[in-house]
Amino acid sequence: MRKSGRIEVEDEPLDVVIDGGDAVAPDGRRHRLEQAKILPPVIPGNFYAAGLNYRAHIEWANEAHGTSYKIPTQMDIGYRSNNALIGSGADIVIPRDSKGPVEYEGELVVVIGRRAKNLTEDNALDCVAGYTLGNDVSERGWQRSDRTLWRAKNADTFKPKGPFIVSDIDPMNQQIEVRINGKTVSSYNTRTLLFSVPHTLARMSRYVTLHPGDVIWLGCDGPTVPALKPGDLVEVVNDAIGVLANRVVAE
Repeated sequence: MRKSGRIEVEDEPLDVVIDGGDAVAPDGRRHRLEQAKILPPVIPGNFYAAGLNYRAHIEWANEAHGTSYKIPTQMDIGYRSNNALIGSGADIVIPRDSKGPVEYEGELVVVIGRRAKNLTEDNALDCVAGYTLGNDVSERGWQRSDRTLWRAKNADTFKPKGPFIVSDIDPMNQQIEVRINGKTVSSYNTRTLLFSVPHTLARMSRYVTLHPGDVIWLGCDGPTVPALKPGDLVEVVNDAIGVLANRVVAE
């Protein structure tokens, strides 16, 4: 299993390999992670997000938010914006005119490693460089009122991602946990995905070419409460990938 990422040291961004508590740069220099700024591990050329991908989350959203989403019969993909990306340790900023609620969505993220078109489910994972974590922060009031998700999902800082990319793990058997102020508020396994990772990649690649660095966020399961508020520390956790940790602040 290889763990890689991006850090910033003295204003210099570096692609690094993670070795214990050190980040190793291509020239062999070692930097202590605790002294470095963690950047999003990849800035994607194309930023995809699977919607309505877990049954329990759909059922909870319909009850909690009065929506009428149906269990989908085929995979659906949306888009997110790079302007919203931040790394682990950066602040999630709630805009001053947000009336909320603002909720977390802890997700597994696929990172594409090579160009791929017309994949089959049997070979789909061959194009994957690895996996990381994402927090699909969502302003539910705007999500209901706006025709698109342009600010509900894509406001600045609403897409924490990281901390690192890990290769050679099974995407269909990963435990994803979310903690707020140290308390576990969500825990689920990716085996409950409605549409598997191989199926998702194969279907997408029939219509769009996947490129190195592209990412696909896979959605979350179960409730996404309590709502985030200024001062909260929200963490998305996976044993292999690590902890994506961000403090919530008001604009």
